[in-house]
Amino acid sequence: MGQYLIRRLALIAVTLGGLSVLTFAISRIAPGDPARLAAGPQATEAMVAHLRHEFGLDRPVWVQYGRYLDHVGRGDLGVSLMTARPVRADLGLFFGATLELVLFSLLFAAAAGVLLGVLSAVYQNRPVDHASRLVAITGLGMPEFWLALMLQLALASHFRLLPLGGQLGIGVAPPPPATRLDLVDSLLAGQWATFANALQHIVLPAIALSFPALASIIRISRADMLDTLPREFVRTARAKGLPQRAVILRHALRNALLSSVTMIGLRFGWMLGGTVLVEKVFDWPGIGLYMVTAAAASDFEPVMGVTLLVGLSFALATLLVDIGYGLMDPTIRYA
Repeated sequence: MGQYLIRRLALIAVTLGGLSVLTFAISRIAPGDPARLAAGPQATEAMVAHLRHEFGLDRPVWVQYGRYLDHVGRGDLGVSLMTARPVRADLGLFFGATLELVLFSLLFAAAAGVLLGVLSAVYQNRPVDHASRLVAITGLGMPEFWLALMLQLALASHFRLLPLGGQLGIGVAPPPPATRLDLVDSLLAGQWATFANALQHIVLPAIALSFPALASIIRISRADMLDTLPREFVRTARAKGLPQRAVILRHALRNALLSSVTMIGLRFGWMLGGTVLVEKVFDWPGIGLYMVTAAAASDFEPVMGVTLLVGLSFALATLLVDIGYGLMDPTIRYA
C-alpha cells in the first residue's frame, strides 16, 4: 500500500504539472493584456509598460512559467486583478460554497440513485423499472444549464416555491464561518432560521447539478443488482427463509455496491469541475462563478488557480475511491 500511494502521489504531481502548463499556455494565448487591465482605462502607455515589467510579462515565456511554478510551490497563486486580493484567499472564501453544493448534490444523487437502481432491478420490467430507466436516460441527455433554467422558471418564477438564486436570502446574516458550509455552520450555531433559508436556496441548484450523476448511479446500480440477484449466495439466503428485505439489503446490495461507490467517488470530482454553469445560473457564490467572472474580465490568475484546485481535488478523489474499493473488496491487491 505504501509503494502504491507513493506512485499515485507522484502521478498526481505529474498530472498537476501538465495541467499547469496547459492553463499557463492558454492564459498567454488568450486575448487581453493583464497589465493594461490592472492599470485601468485611463493609464498611459508608460504606466502599462511599467506594470508589464513589474508582472514579468516582458520576459520570455519559459522564464514567466518558471516564475509561476516557483510561486505556486510556495503557495502563492497570484493576485486577482478583479478583487485585488490574493487568489489563495479568494479560493478559501468561495470554495466552501462550491463544496457545500457538490456534497449536497452528491448525497442526493447517491441516495436516490442507489434506491431507484435497486428498485428497478428487483421489480424488473415493471412500472418502477420503466420510470427509473426514463430518469436515467433523461439525466444523461439533458444539459445541466437547461435543467437549471427550467427549474428556475417553473419552481421559482412561476410557482414561487423556492428562491430564484443565491446562497442566502436578502437580509439573512450568514452564520459564523466555522467550516464555511452554511448548512453546517448554521446547525453548529443553532441558527435554525438560517439553516432553513440556506436549505431552501440549495435545493434547485443541487437538483440541477446532481441529475447527470443520478442517472449514472441508477444505471450502474441496476446493472450490478441484476448481475447479483441470480447468484448462488443470494439463492441460498432465500432458501434459508430470510425475508426479502434482508436478502436484498444484507446480501445482494452489499456485493453490488462496489461499482456504485466507484461512480459516486468519481462523480465528486466531475461535479466539482462542472459547477460553473449551475453557479452562474443560480448566482451561487462559489469558485465556478468566481472563475467565470474572472475569465470575462481577462483576469487569468483566478482561472489558473481554480483549475489547479479542481484538478487536485479530482485526483485526490480518484485516489480515495481506489483505496476505498480495495477496503470493500479484500481480494483486490495493490501492485
